Amino acid sequence: MPTSSPTATPEHSHHLSRQLNLRDLVLSQVLTVVGSSWVGLAAGLGHAQTVVWLFAFAVLYAPMAVAVFYLNREMPLEGGLYVWARRAFGDTLGFLTAWNIWAYGLVVIALLLFQLPSEFTFMIGPSAAWIPDNHLVVLTALAVLLTILTLSAVRGIALGKWIHNAAGAAMMTAFALLILAPFWAYTHHLPIHFTPLEFHLPHTDPTSLALIGQTIFAASGLEYIAIMAGEAKSPSRDIGLSIIIASPIVVVMFILGTASVLAFHELTHSTINYIAPIPQTLRLAFGDSSAATLLARFVILLLQIRILGAASYIFTGVARLPMTAGWDHLIPSWFSRLHPRYRTPTNSIYFATAIIAALIVLGSAGVHAAEAFNVLNNAASEFYVLAYLVMFAIPILGLKLFARRVPLWVTLLCALGFLSTLLTFGLNAYPFDTATSPLPFAAKILGVTLLINLLGYTFYKLRNTNQTL
Repeated sequence: MPTSSPTATPEHSHHLSRQLNLRDLVLSQVLTVVGSSWVGLAAGLGHAQTVVWLFAFAVLYAPMAVAVFYLNREMPLEGGLYVWARRAFGDTLGFLTAWNIWAYGLVVIALLLFQLPSEFTFMIGPSAAWIPDNHLVVLTALAVLLTILTLSAVRGIALGKWIHNAAGAAMMTAFALLILAPFWAYTHHLPIHFTPLEFHLPHTDPTSLALIGQTIFAASGLEYIAIMAGEAKSPSRDIGLSIIIASPIVVVMFILGTASVLAFHELTHSTINYIAPIPQTLRLAFGDSSAATLLARFVILLLQIRILGAASYIFTGVARLPMTAGWDHLIPSWFSRLHPRYRTPTNSIYFATAIIAALIVLGSAGVHAAEAFNVLNNAASEFYVLAYLVMFAIPILGLKLFARRVPLWVTLLCALGFLSTLLTFGLNAYPFDTATSPLPFAAKILGVTLLINLLGYTFYKLRNTNQTL
């Protein structure tokens, strides 16, 4: 059988359940773009954080928002960026785009689940410090959580959207408390220096450049909701509108949240915890009183809800990509079989669950296995960067897809996004941890990125060869 045409049957013929309204999409945008660790990484840049955030919004976020707005308007189809890439550049590049997003999602879900024991320890306090080091307890808890995620994914967007909404609202609440903390400090006459609108240029040392690369790509993720476009009530209108509504919220959360982290760490002369900067900052802000401890624990609970919601949200996209690729006959149709009642791709869900479980075991099975997992985790952002390069190339090279003329400024903005993404690809291969040797780190990251893509390409070619025999 030859490869399928890019004009395959549209997803509405598969009778997906359309559940997502504008509110759901806005909260999902906040959930997928705003992560709690990014404000810690950006605070590592000191008072240059505002300039770097504004630079990130100018060179990546704005091009991303414009690209997603126009691409989704032309092709509001289940599969999102995979479908856009396939229709613009053909089956091979479309498949590899989906492959990179899929691989990224699987690794990130495992990483998010791994964060929960540490976050739980922060919430309970010193009495729970033993939990992250107890492999039996951790693996049991993660197995339960992964089972819950799987069952939720099988149930579908009708349930999942409420999990995602609660997680998005929890994240906004945690950031609101973080942003209000300096004003609480002012009322208690603490000599805090909260200056979110200072404009200082960043240093150009290797560590600062690595942190800049991390910060630039922190402002990504708006396109992810388009993977579920076939399950939105009005995808061509509401996905674009959700970008417009969510964008100022995201900007405020990142810039003011980072300024708060920086202010309290300068006040207390403490080292920033890049893994859990928000709980650490709130403990610094409110001290050791019982009320402050209770508030800090509440915020950590909100962040745990966010982590679970983000894992569920990414899981939803991870399950949809093989489904849509199966519709296009790029992978076995087994991945596209839908639950008779919930209209969810159960086989794709169970397959993803098995891989995530394997990654969790890999991350827990001794020092060398954990190191392998960490390398894979660091390389995961490169998978996503590769998908973004394809996305920005579509408005530049794939103009035949657009029924309406694309304005020149859109093409130029996407070209800027392509160049900044290419820069990010290089910066992500450099460690921001000064204790790590740059060349071995870069070799591992780029080597794993190449290996995963060769694996995907080999699978695709073998599949294609077998069909043509």
